[in-house]
Amino acid sequence: MSDVILLDGGMGQELIARASEPPHPFWSARVMLREPDVVRAVHRAYVEAGARVITVNTYAVTRTRVANHGEGADFAALHVAACRLADEARLGRRDVALAGCLPPLVASYKPDLALPFERARTEYAEIVDVEGPYVDLFLAETIPSVAEGRAAAEAACPSGKPVWIGFTVMDDGSARLRSGEPLADAVKALSDLPVAGILINCSTPESCDAALPALLGQRAIAGVYANGFVSIDALDAGGTVDVLKARKDLGPEAYADYALGWVDAGARIVGGCCEVGPAHIAALAQRLEAEGHRLIAPGTVEPVR
Repeated sequence: MSDVILLDGGMGQELIARASEPPHPFWSARVMLREPDVVRAVHRAYVEAGARVITVNTYAVTRTRVANHGEGADFAALHVAACRLADEARLGRRDVALAGCLPPLVASYKPDLALPFERARTEYAEIVDVEGPYVDLFLAETIPSVAEGRAAAEAACPSGKPVWIGFTVMDDGSARLRSGEPLADAVKALSDLPVAGILINCSTPESCDAALPALLGQRAIAGVYANGFVSIDALDAGGTVDVLKARKDLGPEAYADYALGWVDAGARIVGGCCEVGPAHIAALAQRLEAEGHRLIAPGTVEPVR
């Protein structure tokens, strides 16, 4: 059996379910400003479910989103607040790591809107500098193109902390990024950097099945955490995820079936993205342990070659 790092699940949908306000383009960060106890409670629910990594709630806190929707919020203060809330939620447990969040800088799933490379690297480096004192590793997630993944990696690797890059792939089983580039090209583009993990995230489980082989046999650890959306096509830039529909066939046990398949294939990092909640992570933790896998914190897992 294998050592496995279990991530948390999605934050946005959990906040929609628990917070008192309707969704907003600055959604997760706005809830953090107005109802921080709700954000802390979601983090804690994932820790109690068995997650060994929780990602700080800064997916919406980029310079572009703060400028367009932040209503005067302080960029650095929001990042620090998110890190502190996540730290409080792990209740002093040192076997639960905090992942700093490096999201798409303008909009999810929209590589055509991405910033120029040098500007992207600079903005990622700013996030790394602010979150660095508080987190154990950096996770770039839902990255839709080779260039944005490279920019995030170049910004984060000098921190000296483990860096994981998570790419989102098309939902057609082609193992191509949302940009149309092969996932294999993204893996190659990171090969000269000390990236510790390369993952697939915020894509359908079926598309993750098809894309995972491109990550295996590499120096970096392979990981997968899928979403539970029917489709992401309805989401416009600056829109809110409440326009997307959740699948009805992806309950906790069904999701765990997919995740156990990824582990059997060679993934050593698994978890959940949008529409995958604490109940899914709890079921996955139980199934992993029942099958003899050991849930561990980052830093001691070797890639499958």
